[in-house]
Amino acid sequence: MSEIKKDDLTVSCAIQEYQSDGIVYLVTLKNNNISVSVSNYGCIITAINTPSRNGVLKNIVAGYSSLKEYQQNEHYFGCLLGRYANRIAGAKFKLGKEVYQLSQNDGSNHLHGGFVGFNKKIFGITSLIQEEEEVGVIFECLSENGEEGYPGNLSVKVKYSLNENNQLMMNYEAVADRPTPVNLANHSYFNLTGFEIPDILSHTLQINAQNYTEMEDDIPTGKSLPVVGTRYDFLTPGEIRNPGTDAVQGYNQNFIIDDYVQGEIRAAAKLRDQESGRYVSVYTDQPGLQLYTANIWDGTILGSQGKYYSQFGAVALEAQNFPDGPNHPNFPKAILYPGDTYRATTIYEFGNE
Repeated sequence: MSEIKKDDLTVSCAIQEYQSDGIVYLVTLKNNNISVSVSNYGCIITAINTPSRNGVLKNIVAGYSSLKEYQQNEHYFGCLLGRYANRIAGAKFKLGKEVYQLSQNDGSNHLHGGFVGFNKKIFGITSLIQEEEEVGVIFECLSENGEEGYPGNLSVKVKYSLNENNQLMMNYEAVADRPTPVNLANHSYFNLTGFEIPDILSHTLQINAQNYTEMEDDIPTGKSLPVVGTRYDFLTPGEIRNPGTDAVQGYNQNFIIDDYVQGEIRAAAKLRDQESGRYVSVYTDQPGLQLYTANIWDGTILGSQGKYYSQFGAVALEAQNFPDGPNHPNFPKAILYPGDTYRATTIYEFGNE
């Protein structure tokens, strides 16, 4: 086990398990308020411990107790999504005159990078970071040409860092030797009660999005629609609840974050639990935010908190590019070209009030 300490900032790294294809480590980032645990297996955030307004620490993210469970992880707890987060319709896209067929791991569609996406890769740890105002870790991996049908070799670097302002920063970089779709995102699920209350329907949510992408069968039509007057209006803080019908339960929707300018970070969302006072604010330079409320959890998943996860047990706020981006020229750029560098940043800021 290695440890670096600077005042109240600490980063430590311990071996979690030996695998035939590499060693799995658990890295813990701490300041004097919160701690964040991350694995080099799938760049998974396994725990975020934050205090309530009364100082009670709870792990507020969904996760498992063992690596074996993460190797299945059909709900993508805490992991890095890629090469392309979210869905690609028909598991295919066209570049120039060539049509590329991706793996079909979601019916006829491609979801979150395929059967073996970045969520199931063992990343190398290139450094533990100790700087004046932050501690962190850098993970790297190579996604080879042809993986899950994607063209080109893609080199990926992921930096997770924690500062004294209770901000967990996630910085993604990638370069490719052929044009290829890239859309990296984290898939943490939050229950700010630490799953003491089994659902998040009374959490309040604000999303800085006046529009959302119209969807048909979880695939964008290419159109955007205003949120005002719809169930997707979170412009002012309101309880999540479940205004769905028997056919549409919960939320699984991409929001178009206001004032998008490539490379500029702005406020995207704030999730708050009235009972504990805990909140998480999301900042990002990405154009979209996928809201997903764990609609298909069924009470059979035993989480790391020792609680069974029920329907609507947590909420994911996935800052990313738009779903099916490679198939919609009017959407933000979804293709990375040789000579360019893909960069994306998302910040989770934690606190209580």
